[in-house]
Amino acid sequence: MLVTGIKSKPVYAPLQADTRGRFHLMVGMGVGAAPLLRVIAEMKSAAAQSLKHTRVLYVPDSGGSQGGGTGGGAGNDEFRSAAVGEVRFFDGTPALLERFRATLSESLMGTRLYVAGPESFIGLVMKIALEFNLNKDEIRAEECGTLARRIYCIHCRATTEQVRTNIVRCVGCARWLLVRDHYSRRLAAYMGVMVDAEAPGELPPVKEVFL
Repeated sequence: MLVTGIKSKPVYAPLQADTRGRFHLMVGMGVGAAPLLRVIAEMKSAAAQSLKHTRVLYVPDSGGSQGGGTGGGAGNDEFRSAAVGEVRFFDGTPALLERFRATLSESLMGTRLYVAGPESFIGLVMKIALEFNLNKDEIRAEECGTLARRIYCIHCRATTEQVRTNIVRCVGCARWLLVRDHYSRRLAAYMGVMVDAEAPGELPPVKEVFL
């Protein structure tokens, strides 16, 4: 069964500009554009000089972590007219994450990271950020958009993306998995465990719970 309120589930606060930072890296997907644009507006009012040291990496489509779907967010024009140092748009999350990793490898001391989008997207970005040893004072994130989850199968180690239901068939081993609330920051995924291990073929009703 699902266990709610457990401590491993990430909790994100609304984004705010950190004007103490020397450089600002913003990473967003779909409706995550709105929080990032809000932070840019805060910088423009409080520390306009920070804008020229701000870089934006953005996936307009929020339909899925592989770049599919028809979701969206604020239009690209808002970023282009924001007068920041650099804006890059990507067709999907994999391309953005590749560029994000390269950008972090070039980043200097005093960089602040802002992430906005669905929880599964934030998790993938955070996973890379932790590889570069960014600490909690350097990272800010705001969750918005779909609640669909990224599920890690504890049996075959495959990852199933964009899960909205309480149970899901694993893309790797085809087992029916119970979607748990236990979240791994290292894997950027929730855990999935075989739901009918004791009674093969007996499955609970499939319900959409992560909309």
